[in-house]
Amino acid sequence: MKNLKYIIAVIFLFVAELAFACEACKQQQPRLTQGFTHGTGPDSRWDWLIVAVIALITVYTLIYSIKYIVKPGEKDKNHIKYTFLE
Repeated sequence: MKNLKYIIAVIFLFVAELAFACEACKQQQPRLTQGFTHGTGPDSRWDWLIVAVIALITVYTLIYSIKYIVKPGEKDKNHIKYTFLE
């Protein structure tokens, strides 16, 4: 189990290194996204609109995922989930 923690830590550090932009890409990015991604960034206002809509959808689904994991609210004893829980 100790090895698993080290493997997860190494994978996390590797992914974190890849997630941030290199020096050449940092110079090409707009000020808002500078340092976060590789490439030149959004070119037009439509690109920013698409990014904003995707971000809103992601936050919305994250909030509702956490909400229904923490407190699902299903109380019917005939619900299919009880077939797996028993």
